[in-house]
Amino acid sequence: MSFQAFMNEVEKGLPSLVYLFHAPDTFLNREAMKVIKKLVPEGEREFNLSIFDCSREPDEKISFEQIFDTANTIPFFRKRRFIIWAGNLKGLSKKDLRRLESYVSDASPYSVLLLFHDGVLKKEIRESFRSLKIISLDIREADIPLWIQNNAKLKGIEISDDVVDYLLGLKGPDLGLLSAEIEKISLLGKQRVSVEDISEVIEGEGFYTPFDLVEALKKKNAEKVFRIYKALKETTESYSLIGILNWLYSRDLSHGRTRENNYFLKVFETLNAADIDIKSSGRDFPIEYLLVKLLRL
Repeated sequence: MSFQAFMNEVEKGLPSLVYLFHAPDTFLNREAMKVIKKLVPEGEREFNLSIFDCSREPDEKISFEQIFDTANTIPFFRKRRFIIWAGNLKGLSKKDLRRLESYVSDASPYSVLLLFHDGVLKKEIRESFRSLKIISLDIREADIPLWIQNNAKLKGIEISDDVVDYLLGLKGPDLGLLSAEIEKISLLGKQRVSVEDISEVIEGEGFYTPFDLVEALKKKNAEKVFRIYKALKETTESYSLIGILNWLYSRDLSHGRTRENNYFLKVFETLNAADIDIKSSGRDFPIEYLLVKLLRL
């Protein structure tokens, strides 16, 4: 299951009694927790939302008896209680794992227990909790636009597909950078924002994006290509820029835009060669040389 499956469960109000979410890094789990917290009205969180975070305080001993006592307590306002446990299931003792398995087999009807596992979910853990709804929070590239819009919605912002494209063109598929930009947008105090609204907030008036660079490259406008790069290199590292260019060209190819496949093949070979050069030599790659090669394709 994917991020879309997670959002489907959220939209239904998380109807199951126990969930197991897992992600390759803590950031994705944290973002999912923010979504879940929004299901509990702010005035009720003190009573109906409990968080036991072993990932931030790994040395702090959290008793599962305490968690289960909380889960079995009838919630206030006659609503379900949400209980979040975050950490690494592999690090639990066999005794705690047995206790958790026992609870899962007879979960409290008053609560929703949400287990967040950091890292790869090993086969033995998956087998121990095979009766649960297990959802991976690892976000596929195709799910990133949906993730952006949901992240903005959490902050009370509605953004259009054009804004999503603008953000992706500027930062590529880096979720951490995208989250930071959405945080900036939230400072505008608007419920609905356009590209024009956010362009100055994000990078300043008249700032070029990697999307503009790709468009200039495809039009073979050398003067504009180097003018845009002069602006971009002040804020974007060479390695990051190569990654964003690769993503933008991949997006154009998947959308069937203009050029024939042979052109894209040469583009990706050129970008890949630059990427290998950086990784193998450990030095900064001369982007101007890369741009010349792309212009000549």
